[in-house]
Amino acid sequence: MYFCALIYKIVEKLVSYISINPDIRFGKPCIKDTRIAVIDILEWMAAGMSREEILNEYPVLTDIHISAALSFAANRESFIKIIPTYATPTFA
Repeated sequence: MYFCALIYKIVEKLVSYISINPDIRFGKPCIKDTRIAVIDILEWMAAGMSREEILNEYPVLTDIHISAALSFAANRESFIKIIPTYATPTFA
């Protein structure tokens, strides 16, 4: 139980680095006080950029910002529901 409470506190702190403002990047979740969206960080990492490369390219970011973006995305992913359909396409 203690471990779950500790994880919750860490995630809660990380999410405090994320802001959602409809006037910035069309309301996409961004790193606070920047216009860098969570999706930007995810796409850079998916394209193969390392944390160090991102931090060198965008000096306004810190390692905790990258962790916050990953934590936010993981948390959001846990809420996605799959809606079953009657006709499931098959791929050859």
